[in-house]
Amino acid sequence: MHLYVELWKARPAWLALAETERVAWVTALGPMMSDLVRAGVELVGFAVTDADAPYDADYPYMSIWRMPSRELVHQFESAVEATGWHGYFEQVNVRGELLPPTQVLEHMARAAAP
Repeated sequence: MHLYVELWKARPAWLALAETERVAWVTALGPMMSDLVRAGVELVGFAVTDADAPYDADYPYMSIWRMPSRELVHQFESAVEATGWHGYFEQVNVRGELLPPTQVLEHMARAAAP
């Protein structure tokens, strides 16, 4: 199982669109998202981020996904890319295999210095 976290904010190209164009574009994402869900991608949730969070990343939007395989992770990334999303939004992602906390902490403890 893999976790995928997206953080994004609008680029000037998105802000330049009329509201009706934005609504139409977002609505057009529906079938792609439905296809991914049918393939096994699970949306954990979307959020508008808290700007007052400690060490805020300065991205007002986030989503969290769970995916059963690395292959589906790559399918998800390709589908997002195909929408033209990155022309409208500056985005950062993190992804990784879901692990027990003890395994992650052990990895941290053994990590080599940069």
